[in-house]
Amino acid sequence: MTVIDRNRIPALLSQEERRFAEANPKSQALYERARQSLLGGVPMNWMARWASPFPLFVKEAKGAWFTDVDGHRYVDLCLGDTGSMFGHSPDATVEAVRRQVGRGITLMLPTEDAIWVGEEMARRFGLPWWQIAMTATDANRFSIRLARQITGRPKVLVYNGCYHGSVDEALVSLVDGRPAPKPGAVGPPVDPALTTKVIEFNDVAALERALEPRDVACVLAEPALTNCGIVLPEPGYHAALRAATRRTGTVLIIDETHTICTGPGGYTREHGLEPDLLTIGKPIAGGIPAAAYGISRELSQRALELSTTSGADVGGIGGTLSGNALALAAVRATLDKVVTPAAYARTIPLARRFTEGVEKVIREYRLPWHVVRLGNRAEYAFRPTPSRNGGEAEAAMDADLDRLMHLMALNRGILLTPFHLMALIAPDTTETDIDLHTRVFEESARALVG
Repeated sequence: MTVIDRNRIPALLSQEERRFAEANPKSQALYERARQSLLGGVPMNWMARWASPFPLFVKEAKGAWFTDVDGHRYVDLCLGDTGSMFGHSPDATVEAVRRQVGRGITLMLPTEDAIWVGEEMARRFGLPWWQIAMTATDANRFSIRLARQITGRPKVLVYNGCYHGSVDEALVSLVDGRPAPKPGAVGPPVDPALTTKVIEFNDVAALERALEPRDVACVLAEPALTNCGIVLPEPGYHAALRAATRRTGTVLIIDETHTICTGPGGYTREHGLEPDLLTIGKPIAGGIPAAAYGISRELSQRALELSTTSGADVGGIGGTLSGNALALAAVRATLDKVVTPAAYARTIPLARRFTEGVEKVIREYRLPWHVVRLGNRAEYAFRPTPSRNGGEAEAAMDADLDRLMHLMALNRGILLTPFHLMALIAPDTTETDIDLHTRVFEESARALVG
């Protein structure tokens, strides 16, 4: 394996920062203006988490590309970190939104689109009953509430390195074998040890130990970890998870928000999982805020027995804009015309091409890195073999090297997801776009090894 010359990184970073600043004067001017009214110069704090000295300001986006205010066109392999996974502003979604805006945006009454969406979600994922939320965070929160109501248990079990939006119980890390606030979490409301158990992914023994006291209401799990790097389940792990949760009367919630990259019915349909609840958000409405959660037949009956409508408006589930007419029109159009088998037939081979290109460079330069793919999502990381859990993935993170790889890509017309070196492939992405990334990746590797 080649040893990366870390002494080269500061000089390369400085060079790339100068190149970025010189090429983007309009974005820099807008950022300076934004700092006078927006906390940190951005409307949401994570929009400042880029490798560049200041964020790009976008003029327009369509399909797999966007153009910034300085006129530079980029291949977008970030795609709103899954929110625009099927491309920016899909024609079918745009047309449905345009029609619905003129007919009513939010009503607190159902539309026929809601029925279509419920039927389609049941067909795709296999759970018979559905509810609509605004975000996957909300869908996860509501599912946790239902699980606690049904089981009468207080705790939630999550995996080290997980991501479930801004759910309080999931903003947690495993430190010396105990739950601790996730680094960077703002104002944890209570000690996470009171609400959450945390274990490593793929550890069946740890799972069984955590569930044995029967104080866990639910396991909230991505089918594969995606936010600390892609960590795939080992053979038999999901079967063990389902068996352990059933044996201990624990509700199993599968969060498909990122793993919808696997296929039209997500990892759940692709691999025959049997969750009690399933949550999904981000891409199902083409970027319009919308999410959904599905409930198994058995769990729905128990939920109905314990619920009432008299206090529903203050019951902690829902929201005035949840299930609004505009969002449901967008979901219907997106699921019907955009998130289709044909889209995956196009994007998954391109993700394979991406992975093969990265693997070739890693072999050529004998880098101690690896690349892993999940459907139309792929990612490379700074360790020689794939991680089997969140702890291994987080230990492989290298902030300086990560920043350099991102910035070199950005300066050469490629946007990668800012939190890690992950690429999403949209149906409009081309082989030329993928090959551009391979060339840029090779140039970055060459600069590092000399």
